[in-house]
Amino acid sequence: MTTKPKARKFRIRRSDAVAPTGETRRAEAAAEQDAPVDVTPPPPGTAERVEPTAPADDNALPNVTEDGFGNMAFPGSAAFEQAEATATTGTGVEEELAAIRTEGLTGRQLRMARRIAQKHGLQASSDFDAIRLLRKRGIDPFGQSSMLELVVNDPNATDATAAAGAAKAQLPARAATGQIPAVPAPVAPPGGAHSAESRAAEIINVQRDIARRRRRKLVQLATRLSLFVLLPTILVSYYYYAVATPLYATHTEFVIQKAEGGGAGGGGLGGLLGGASFATVQESVTVQSYLESREAMLRLDEELDFRGHFSSENMDPLNRLDADASVEQMYSAYLRSLTIGYDPTEGLVRMEVLAADPETSQAFSEALIGYAEERVDQMSSRLREDQMSGARESFEEAEERSLAAQMRVLQLQEQRGVLSAEAEVSQVFSQIATFEMQLAEERLRLAEITAADRPNATRVEVAQSNIARLEAVISDLRGSLTEEAQGEVSLARIQSELVIARADLETRQLMLTEALQAMEGARTEANRQTLYISMGVFPVAPDEAAYPKAFENTLLALVVFSGIYLLVSMTASILREQVSS
Repeated sequence: MTTKPKARKFRIRRSDAVAPTGETRRAEAAAEQDAPVDVTPPPPGTAERVEPTAPADDNALPNVTEDGFGNMAFPGSAAFEQAEATATTGTGVEEELAAIRTEGLTGRQLRMARRIAQKHGLQASSDFDAIRLLRKRGIDPFGQSSMLELVVNDPNATDATAAAGAAKAQLPARAATGQIPAVPAPVAPPGGAHSAESRAAEIINVQRDIARRRRRKLVQLATRLSLFVLLPTILVSYYYYAVATPLYATHTEFVIQKAEGGGAGGGGLGGLLGGASFATVQESVTVQSYLESREAMLRLDEELDFRGHFSSENMDPLNRLDADASVEQMYSAYLRSLTIGYDPTEGLVRMEVLAADPETSQAFSEALIGYAEERVDQMSSRLREDQMSGARESFEEAEERSLAAQMRVLQLQEQRGVLSAEAEVSQVFSQIATFEMQLAEERLRLAEITAADRPNATRVEVAQSNIARLEAVISDLRGSLTEEAQGEVSLARIQSELVIARADLETRQLMLTEALQAMEGARTEANRQTLYISMGVFPVAPDEAAYPKAFENTLLALVVFSGIYLLVSMTASILREQVSS
């Protein structure tokens, strides 16, 4: 939102350009044609006005005249008195106007004189008449004065000027008497042209003082910027361009993968995530942490002399290690020379190794990759051992018990003298069946002998003895199956012991088979848990130095120092304003 200025603005400097207007143009044209110059004022409506003549009319108002603008001037008014004075001294006025026209005034000067005459309450018929009236009052129409000087009250002002100032409040309406109210205007202060010159000199001095202070502030600002921004930036640029040691970067990318396994164990959610990068997130993060650890640094220093490389004289002072540097200082240099990061979206581990020469950078990178492979093998071997240990113990226990059951069967066979209880029992039953058939035949023969009228006693006795002998044999055979006699074990007990021992043997053999299958499954699962590093980008020695990036670092230093200076200057300005308030 802007507020329009209420005060009028006036130009106080005189322009050298001449814009001829009115009589000046006519005089120049007449001078070129060697003709007399027509200095008659222009008709009404132009910049200059013609003094009107009263009409010869009988009905005209008595004692009424017109001012320079064609307005009616009544007796007693300032305009009337001025018109009367003009009428009485018409010849002298024309001479003065002619003299003013010959001065070659510009259009801007004429307009300025008309405005000043209006401010002093002078009713001029033209711009030249305004200059005449102002000079008659003792006012320089072209003097340089400020707006404040135009409104300064003059203690020597006439009563007519005061009356004109009092009537200013009635503008633009006409007064009740019909005359144009006089506009109050300031009168030139005492001193005349000398006072105007002194004021102009004072204004010039003030302007010079302002310009001098501005130049001093600009010099101070340039000094501060040079001291706090440009000088540090130049020092940083000098270090990066002339002092910093060129460092060669070897880029490497690898991914940690898990062996793919088939079968039922690879199904489900584990099978879906088995080949994805999410399956090896923990291993990748672990490898990254290991490569950034002091353990990897000490191993690299032991094998490839990391301390000696960064302690050489070729390194710049900021990157150089002391010969007796501590482990923490060497670890800081190790972290500066190693940049490693894991990308979970792609499962890649990106590594960048810096060194003062390409071969050393490549050697450091290959050594770190070897350390990472060993650590991955250790993690996967531990996992495989944990999975195989339980299955191996179960198999060994089942094998021992199966062997014990088999030895038990062998011991029973040796003690009882029976290779197979089933065969022994079947043999005894076959013998019993044979003897029972012979017993039946003897009984038939005995019945046949005894069926005769006079049986032979000898034959009867022989048949009866045969039958008794067969019955005894059959009885012995049956007793041997279930009864123990004279320290001999029955076939039933032998058969039962053998059956139990063989059943135990079969159970142990079945458990051994299952343990063997479980161990093979654990071995397969352990093989599926095997981790290995798959190289995406192999370490190759660079042929150009990648660091330092002199231009980028210099630009960054300029931005940082500029931001610090701006922040400090704003803080100081705020504190100074708070203190001053």
